[in-house]
Amino acid sequence: MSTAERAKKSRPEDPLSPLLERIRELAAPQQAEVADFVEFLAQRRLDRRLLRAAAKLSEPALRRVWDNEEDSAYDRL
Repeated sequence: MSTAERAKKSRPEDPLSPLLERIRELAAPQQAEVADFVEFLAQRRLDRRLLRAAAKLSEPALRRVWDNEEDSAYDRL
């Protein structure tokens, strides 16, 4: 057994290795689809974070609208 083989066996496998290997086996057009999907997931995560941040920033301004006597009847619904 070579030194490289022993080193490989002694290290835990990277959990992404099987996925990366499967992606490498795909034809170029399918690899491009995988890349597009990964980009979509990353963008969706960013969009959600931005939406939550914007909602958090708007709370103080909207609190005046939400917390008033005139609309207090709706709070009990």
